Amino acid sequence: MDSTFIIEKSVVILVVFAVTMIMAMYSTWAERKVAAFLQDRVGPNRAGWGGLLQPLADGMKLFSKEEFIPNTPNKFLFVVGPAIAMSTALMTSAVIPWGDKLHLFGRDILLQATDINIGLLYFFGVVSVGVYGIMIGGWASNSKFSLMGAVRAASQMVSYEIAMGLSMIALLMMTGSLSLREISMQQAELNWNVFYQPLSFLIFLICAFAETNRTPFDLAECETELVGGYHTEYSSMKMGFYLFAEYANMFISATIISVLFFGGYNYPGMQWMVDNVGVNPANVLGMVVLFAKICFFIFFYMWVRWTIPRFRYDQLMHLGWKILIPLSIINIMITGVVMLRGEIAAYLGF
Repeated sequence: MDSTFIIEKSVVILVVFAVTMIMAMYSTWAERKVAAFLQDRVGPNRAGWGGLLQPLADGMKLFSKEEFIPNTPNKFLFVVGPAIAMSTALMTSAVIPWGDKLHLFGRDILLQATDINIGLLYFFGVVSVGVYGIMIGGWASNSKFSLMGAVRAASQMVSYEIAMGLSMIALLMMTGSLSLREISMQQAELNWNVFYQPLSFLIFLICAFAETNRTPFDLAECETELVGGYHTEYSSMKMGFYLFAEYANMFISATIISVLFFGGYNYPGMQWMVDNVGVNPANVLGMVVLFAKICFFIFFYMWVRWTIPRFRYDQLMHLGWKILIPLSIINIMITGVVMLRGEIAAYLGF
């Protein structure tokens, strides 16, 4: 392994980290602007042009706040909780293909931190660890409200992870790969998976709302019942880490949806662009197209938040266990029947 490869991957990792942080930071600004638009208000407009410096002002405010640690025998775990939540939110971006490749300095630079053949399995593994950050933080806070919010969040995330995983099995049966790059490459032009697996997409989208604790699935932190949820006792940047992790997870989940179901960085006419304009312009445009898809789904997250009221907790669990999981299993069976029928037809020469 030469030093050039290490430097190249280090630069890609730093760029992906910076982009994830910036997108998560400005998602807070976009959330307030979208809310203001939907409610016929102005939104943040004081710090910078159009309030563009508002996220920086919010970050400085959180940094300058007093650090408060409650009277708990688990001070170490109290600190570790938000660190786990933030770390897992950022680790998931490592396997996402942000584009095809760029030809720079005589080398083909892959626009992906690491291309592993079990990328989707890695994503699910890291996401499932994120619940420990919430559970540990709520338990170590030594508060019944925080503990109740943590228990709600853990049971909600575990329940919807099952339906999310089952919804992916049908997609994997069709694509035959766990590599996110290979799944993206199979969706060239408009050959998007959403046209072949619309039910998988719908189930995955609903589960993504539940996994990121977004309305109408924000039962873990509903202020009308739990004061503030699992992060009630947190202040300063520990509180900021939990809030930031939610927006980072929202950004990553929007990216995964775009990659799995909407072609990722592919767009109609991409091969023509490569042949006639060049690899670099075509793939830069591919990155722009991917981020346009991501921004649409982030807007959709925010649109739903300010449109639909939250469920009751029994409705939340009923939807996960009695509707989404059976639907996922039925979708797997339908996909298997269709694939088997296609193989039989091909074998018989039809």
